[in-house]
Amino acid sequence: MKKKAVMYGAGNIGRGFIGMLFSQSGYEVTFVDVAEAVVDTLNRDHAYPIRIVSNDGSQDIEVQNVRAVNGNDTEAVADAIACCDIMATAVGVNILKFIVPNLTAGIRKRMQRNGGPLNIIICENLMDANKVLERMLKEQLTEKETLWFDENVGLVEASIGRMVPVQTEEMKDGNPLRVCVESYGFLPVDMAGFKGEIPQIQNMIPFEPFDFYIKRKLYLHNMGHAVCAYLGLYTGRKYIYESIDDAEVQLMVTEAMSESVLALSKKYEVSAEKLLQHAQDLRMRFTNQALQDTCARVGGDPRRKLSPADRLIGASRLCMEEGIYPAFISVGTAGAVREYLEEQGKEQSLKNAKEILTEISGLKEGEPLMELVLRLYEAHVQGQSESEIRRIAQKLRDRQMKGII
Repeated sequence: MKKKAVMYGAGNIGRGFIGMLFSQSGYEVTFVDVAEAVVDTLNRDHAYPIRIVSNDGSQDIEVQNVRAVNGNDTEAVADAIACCDIMATAVGVNILKFIVPNLTAGIRKRMQRNGGPLNIIICENLMDANKVLERMLKEQLTEKETLWFDENVGLVEASIGRMVPVQTEEMKDGNPLRVCVESYGFLPVDMAGFKGEIPQIQNMIPFEPFDFYIKRKLYLHNMGHAVCAYLGLYTGRKYIYESIDDAEVQLMVTEAMSESVLALSKKYEVSAEKLLQHAQDLRMRFTNQALQDTCARVGGDPRRKLSPADRLIGASRLCMEEGIYPAFISVGTAGAVREYLEEQGKEQSLKNAKEILTEISGLKEGEPLMELVLRLYEAHVQGQSESEIRRIAQKLRDRQMKGII
């Protein structure tokens, strides 16, 4: 019997990464999405193209053996979930709550049919995604269903490292389903999250304990990307590759990632050398012009990026806990504050910046991290050059190391 996979979300990550891995691993892939044009085209063609792009050229791949159901058809979605062998979500953090009723209906139908264990790989940029989704699902399950859920449903966190930008018409190249992606295609997942046998999926790498890989993705990859984006927005650059191509930006991104490397190495007792190699590889991937990834996309939703455990504040707090002064990570945090105030149409002022860092980031007035970010935010508001912002950050870090601050 043909193995079946459900990919909830037929967007860039769903089609451009996870759905592709499922298909290449021998699964018939059912996508779930509410975009009728995408659903209809997948059901007509039962295939779609992926283009792997780099500065050296491109390679086209056709993903086959696919179909789709409309997310508004709860019965069809529940049927697909009830009989699949593996499942994943990639709908976006803010949409996750809206798919819970369909997930619940599928789990309930699977239980009624005496189906086997169901493992759901959660491909969302969300800390403790498994716990968040578990809480939302259990709010809709009965006591009996919850008992079955605990024994049979595995919620598996994943670390999505592949960079997939917003697809332009040029990237689609005449096919609205085409997705342009980078070549990096490894999928680390939480080994402890699975129920029953772990499925064999191409490029999926189970790890335990998984917390390190989640933090590495968020506090090294996402954080470095964000610092690059906010500095790019500050200097009026459109694309990530243009931002990282600037020597001053590249220096600050490198320093920010190095701060996180030292903290991650100390916290998890892993090789700093290997983490530095990973950081260097990421910076090279940021230079991929063919991806056409924009600073606006990477720097979007600054409110979420400024939350207490997310890439900027979370990475900075980890650094402080491990005795590392996050001066250059805070350059990115200051940029995010500036972008958020701009987005909200509020005055750029220390008073408003302080309110944001208190309300959104959970920082307290007078604490060192608050003062550090405000000093760098002040440099942004004053219109200081990149080189001057770098010198200010370096001076603040040097003074800290000498015990002056």
